[in-house]
Amino acid sequence: MQPFFDFLGHYWWLIFPLGGMAGGWARQWSRASERRHRRKVELYKLKNQTVQAERASQTEVAALTAALDAVNRRWLDYELDVGKLIDFPVMTDVREPLTVAFLRAKREADGLRPAAPGDIASSARLGEYRSAVHAFEVAFDVAEREAKRIKDRNFTEPERQRLATARKLLNIASDNAATPAERQTAYKRARRELDGLIVLPEATLAALEATIAGELNSPRASE
Repeated sequence: MQPFFDFLGHYWWLIFPLGGMAGGWARQWSRASERRHRRKVELYKLKNQTVQAERASQTEVAALTAALDAVNRRWLDYELDVGKLIDFPVMTDVREPLTVAFLRAKREADGLRPAAPGDIASSARLGEYRSAVHAFEVAFDVAEREAKRIKDRNFTEPERQRLATARKLLNIASDNAATPAERQTAYKRARRELDGLIVLPEATLAALEATIAGELNSPRASE
């Protein structure tokens, strides 16, 4: 240790520049640590913003899917109720541009529907889905308002009478108080009255036949 103290005794003045250098190193290290800390904070904020954006995106996708389901249920009300289709025949009339427009919009929105909210990962994909759902909502609203405005005005008086007759016959076909034979006959007559006037979707026919409680599948129904 004595040589070390001798060295300090002769070169004590080195303490000042070395101290300055040590202080500079300490300040540089402090600034570097501060920069690393800021980078960590910025990375954390970016990650948190990304997570929040993903959550917001998935929330919007879920909301859009719920909106799509709501419009589809409104359309299903027509498909499963032949009475509503008779009252508002424009809803199934593919000669009507507004009907064609909402059916096309429905196909596009249904085609873009994700299996799960997380399946839509890009903003472009989300925007496409958003536009499709909104277009379907608007197209259906416009077609439905027009159908309720027009009702059966596009038909001649004899055709309107046939529609009214078909409505009464379908009520009999769905009436549990009627006999099986009466229900079968009413159903067949109703189909003949509607033939050439309204094209009933397959879902409508299936729901109607299910309402008749299987009578159409009995041996007598095929006679």
